[in-house]
Amino acid sequence: MTFEQGELILYQFYDGKVGVDVRLKDESVWLTLNQISDLFERDKSVISRHLRNIFQSGELVREATVAENATVQQEGTREVSRIIEWFNLDAIISVGYRVNSKRGTQFRIWATSILKEHLVQGCTLNQKRLAEKGLDDARQMLGLLANTLEDHKLVNDEGRGVLSIVTAYAKTWQLLWQYDEASLAIPKSMDLLSEALEIDQARPAISSLKQELLSRSEATGIFGQERGEGLAGVLGAIQQTFGGQDLYPSVQEKAANLLYFIIKDHPFVDGNKRIGSFLFLLFLRLNRDVLDFDDKALVALTLLIASSDPAQKDLLIRLVINLLTNEKG
Repeated sequence: MTFEQGELILYQFYDGKVGVDVRLKDESVWLTLNQISDLFERDKSVISRHLRNIFQSGELVREATVAENATVQQEGTREVSRIIEWFNLDAIISVGYRVNSKRGTQFRIWATSILKEHLVQGCTLNQKRLAEKGLDDARQMLGLLANTLEDHKLVNDEGRGVLSIVTAYAKTWQLLWQYDEASLAIPKSMDLLSEALEIDQARPAISSLKQELLSRSEATGIFGQERGEGLAGVLGAIQQTFGGQDLYPSVQEKAANLLYFIIKDHPFVDGNKRIGSFLFLLFLRLNRDVLDFDDKALVALTLLIASSDPAQKDLLIRLVINLLTNEKG
């Protein structure tokens, strides 16, 4: 693809040395081969070799990460037009991991913060893109709903549960149009203090659920049998922190990820969907005085997650969060 000059920003090296001119365009940052060489303090031949290996291995697609731009250069007494290749942030980061450069880590942090700032301020994000994003979410969700209805032959009560999902999701439509995935704001009504669901609480509860289902001939002996440390891993994941802050700060975010991880990661030999829904409700009970989450909607939501493509994870997580926020009122 071709590259037209975008916005120019100067990046100053953390050690105080003179920095490099960074181009911002198409929601990424771009550097030439010479600039990447300067950034990582490596010879151009080394950078070229790393880039070649990155593209040959299929880690990145060259056409999506490299752009060309015709530049006029003074060579002696002549002005010569040369084609200069520009590499985006994905390529720069991939090279940075290979050279294991402290400068690379610093640059990645800086570039990410700059891009986020530009997205939030609207320098690279406009109403057209927001509309396109909303339409893409709509297309994915409606396609997923259609597939779920067809695959699971949902009619009557379950079918109405799916429709209730659509109705509740429509209430959050403005939220999805207002924010891009990279800058999705936390709703003000979300609960930021939560009590952890411990493994010693979850296991007896699952055992009680299993006994109840066995008494109704709705489960087998392998229901709830754990695969390794999968359950402990999921419960730990929703409580993990980064830099002293919760990775999932709110009750709604923790609950949504708990439901998703149990269903999609299959920590149990059998019963992942039912146990995922059960632990989802148990976690919410631990952290909320009142819970009025419709049973039919939960069945439909569980099947939506189970039927979804992994690439739709963020869409499903946002859906659950918004449903919980709406349910809370």
